[in-house]
Amino acid sequence: MQINRLTNLLIISIAVVVILIYGQSLLVPFICAWLVWFLIREITKFLNRASFIRKHVPHWLNSLLASLLIFGILSVITRILSDNIQNLARAYPSYQSNIRLLTDQLVQWLNVDIEAYVTDLAGKMEFGKLLASIFNSLTDIIGNAVMIVIYVLFIFIEEAYFMPKLKAVFDKKSEFETVYGMLGQIGDSITHYVGLKTFVSVITGGLGYIVLMIIGVQAPFFWAFLLFLLNFIPTVGSLIGTLFPTVFALLQFGEFLPAVYVLVFVGAIQLLVGNVLEPKLMGNSLNISPLVTILSLSFWGAIWGITGMIMSVPITVILVLVFAHFPQTRPIAIMLSEKGQVTDGSNQAAEDEK
Repeated sequence: MQINRLTNLLIISIAVVVILIYGQSLLVPFICAWLVWFLIREITKFLNRASFIRKHVPHWLNSLLASLLIFGILSVITRILSDNIQNLARAYPSYQSNIRLLTDQLVQWLNVDIEAYVTDLAGKMEFGKLLASIFNSLTDIIGNAVMIVIYVLFIFIEEAYFMPKLKAVFDKKSEFETVYGMLGQIGDSITHYVGLKTFVSVITGGLGYIVLMIIGVQAPFFWAFLLFLLNFIPTVGSLIGTLFPTVFALLQFGEFLPAVYVLVFVGAIQLLVGNVLEPKLMGNSLNISPLVTILSLSFWGAIWGITGMIMSVPITVILVLVFAHFPQTRPIAIMLSEKGQVTDGSNQAAEDEK
């Protein structure tokens, strides 16, 4: 009996992974739409703090204003990013000649002939191809923008009829409260995470833009947006976000001092925001083990690339909350949690109805 269960679990797991891989083009825009919807919810909650808006502005109009704000900002960012990417693509070949200057400086400082080693290392790094892969990832996200907007629109339409459908499916009050509590807890956790993480990432990108602009790094808005985007990737995102503009500063200036400035100041921003500001804002609300965070990052990154890394934490939060609501999967939720403490959120419905 136990062998049959393990066999079924293995077959289901393989089937899920296959669906995730081959359904990427459909699932990724849909999940992005859900994250945008959660962000709209957070902005709507923020707007409702104003008594005038809460009393005189209907909920649908409040959500519409939040949606227009987000998509307006995304439209402006897309246009600026496109110009920055084109400028970088045109200028990058001229920067490759600076590798020779950097090699000569290293030879003078170290008094060791490392020209062959640096040339071989530069060939293996293929920074241009790596940069091109980032461009392609951003282009894919921008290319899916129309599909994401359509998904978000239909999510809002479905939201109006979701509660009656849920009550019709779960006619018993206890079952309805359990499911509704689970969905409410998932929504609150993801909304909280997406809102605060976006706020922290905007601060990181904004401060990075100021530093890069002062130093004179080309296309500072692109690198600042990269800092913003990679800040959603746990642990390694901030490191990668710091190294990319540092390496590019080396290629652009052909000197080490500007790159050192980028490394020190952008790295300091990442450390202060990531280790001081973000923990105070986030607290322990996510309730995910650090080891699970890294494993989730690796798994979703292997399946969906950079996009999967960005989505890894929200997806893991959802899994922990869902597993915690069922006795059969509750032990899994406990193992995935940070301190082994999980809640079933069964009282969420009653609290919301009050």
